[in-house]
Amino acid sequence: MSNAHQLQRRAFLKRMSALSALGAAAPLALNLAAVNDAAAFNSADYKALVCIFLYGGNDHANTVVPYDIPNYDRYSAIRNGGPGRTAGGIAFGRNQLTATALTPLPRQTLTDDLQYALAPQLTALKSLWAAGNLAVQLNVGPLVVPLTLAQYNSDDRLRYPLPPRLFSHNDQQSVWQALGAEGASVGWAGRMGDLALSSNGGSSFTSISAGGNAVLMSGNDVLQYQVGPSGPSPVWMALYDQFNGALKSNTLRNLITQPSTNLMENEFSIVTRRALDLQQVVTNALGGVVMNTSFDTDGQPNPLADQLQIVARLIGARNAFGVKRQVFFVQLGGFDNHDNLMQDHAMGMVWLNEAMGQFQKAMVELGVANNVTTFTASDFGRTLSSNGNGTDHGWGGHQFVMGGAVRGGRYFGRAPQVSVTSDDQVGQGRLLPTTSVDQFAATMARWFGVSATELPAIFPNLGNFNTADLGFLA
Repeated sequence: MSNAHQLQRRAFLKRMSALSALGAAAPLALNLAAVNDAAAFNSADYKALVCIFLYGGNDHANTVVPYDIPNYDRYSAIRNGGPGRTAGGIAFGRNQLTATALTPLPRQTLTDDLQYALAPQLTALKSLWAAGNLAVQLNVGPLVVPLTLAQYNSDDRLRYPLPPRLFSHNDQQSVWQALGAEGASVGWAGRMGDLALSSNGGSSFTSISAGGNAVLMSGNDVLQYQVGPSGPSPVWMALYDQFNGALKSNTLRNLITQPSTNLMENEFSIVTRRALDLQQVVTNALGGVVMNTSFDTDGQPNPLADQLQIVARLIGARNAFGVKRQVFFVQLGGFDNHDNLMQDHAMGMVWLNEAMGQFQKAMVELGVANNVTTFTASDFGRTLSSNGNGTDHGWGGHQFVMGGAVRGGRYFGRAPQVSVTSDDQVGQGRLLPTTSVDQFAATMARWFGVSATELPAIFPNLGNFNTADLGFLA
């Protein structure tokens, strides 16, 4: 936290480099507008993005479910539903969806007059939709360029490139988070964090993960700070008397944090000192947060709720950290449902519903509901067709966006046909995305404060698409 001046200078130079692309002959008004745009992170407000990553590939068709009778019947037939629109195979019964049927706040006409319901477990999300605090982004996934089915099937990969290693878990997780195949080291949220560093007094708390290491959060300059459900991950000698006396613990601490002429030893000492110092800062800051919203789930474990609770507490401590912009990461696994879909996916939906519902209540309590935007992401969607007891790896899928700044109660993007033979899927109902991850993320980046001139450096494929703002954030 002692390098604020260097961070401000570095961010200023990056912004000026981006602005230079406008050219010296650009009109004065355009240049002034761009300078103002580039200074967005210096504003006085607070904003945070929270990514909920659903590892394994979430089954979008049993998350946002066709509900009108013609499209429900197609869904049920493909998924081996029961007679008379009852549950069967990997299809919900239509009567199970009544309580979570969605009515868009402004009237919307979707593909084939589609109407949707949420999975029966998502009752809290249905309430957030009705209150205008939840939107659904339809059929979003990794794309390099917009593609038709014919272009997807083409051999001309120079004109019609595909995302790297489609349908691979590790690679598609990396594409979603870093816009590159497995091995990418810098994520798009980390790049945003690089730009925000100069506005954050507590620069170490710009990028925080409560869900383990995630490439999404790593920048060129920003380092992701990791926490556990109860707070900072402890460096043991700072908390426990492991050596029968404070003197021995303090001696050990001094030994492993003292400077060294050996490069590797010295770097280790720096990292250890940073961990010990930040641990104390976070512990003290969290001690001042009073939050009445309960994340208790009736005594049942909910790993996602545990992570979002500590994120809520960290947001509550934002003034103690001196930050104006933050990105957070949480995760929930168990979505690779090749079998036992109806049982395992249902539990994931229960956890997602409880955690997101309580988190939004906490944001309201903390007075930052309009300043925090939460979104879901996943490796990929799943096949619409059944493999017998589950679904296989897909491509496009549907994602949620939640918060007070969200233009909720409506859909964004193009709804896919409920089919395994239409030209908006690439086989077995694997959706061919009609919205790219670049566009989805760039929409949130603009709200976060990234200027139009800075977007291409974060989202390299963005210029291949017709818009950088999908409209789901006010």
